[in-house]
Amino acid sequence: MMRESYRKELKAIKAEVVDIGRLIIAVSRDAAVSLVEADVELAEAVIARDDEIDTRCLALEERTLETIATQFPVARDLRLLHSLAHISMHMERMGDLAVNIAKAARRTAGRRGPQTLYDLIKAQGNLVHRVLEAMLEAFEKNDLELAYKLKEMDEPIDHLFKQFFRELARLQEEEDIEWASQMVLASRYLERIADHAVDIGERLVYMVTGEFEAFDTTGEETDTPDS
Repeated sequence: MMRESYRKELKAIKAEVVDIGRLIIAVSRDAAVSLVEADVELAEAVIARDDEIDTRCLALEERTLETIATQFPVARDLRLLHSLAHISMHMERMGDLAVNIAKAARRTAGRRGPQTLYDLIKAQGNLVHRVLEAMLEAFEKNDLELAYKLKEMDEPIDHLFKQFFRELARLQEEEDIEWASQMVLASRYLERIADHAVDIGERLVYMVTGEFEAFDTTGEETDTPDS
């Protein structure tokens, strides 16, 4: 009976990760839309969900630690629990990045820059959404093939960020510097959200196979939450 309740707890913890993942997908999408459409109300709604994401991720981490401490899992189960805690940490950071994008939307809503830059952000946001959907599906189904594809799906997002930066450099002299800096940061935050999704794919492979395999992502950690 005890092992049955333990199995149910493992399933419940994984289900909570999936639920948080769906929330991350929603706020990331809404943050990008709020920036492109200068929708301050939508941006505020994203910012308002930050505490919920932080609280749920912390509770999940504590729940996994408590399960490890009380159930003494070994091998695959121990790997699963460690991995779920690790994944929730990445999701919490993704939530922070979405909030940063929403704050950029709030700061830039009063002015409008060249449409080409908004189009690039929109394209980047759409690709990030696809990566996050694939990440969550891979996680739910333990789909290793899809997990491996995440790095490939991430590459066009990196290219769009570089393209955005090039376009901005051409326009910077005539544009508002504050607006430009907020937009380039938002583009970078979108890129980092996708990088975290790739990291989760790496952890999923380890969780299922027991072998850690780096997906060779490049880029520095620049996830410090904005104020």
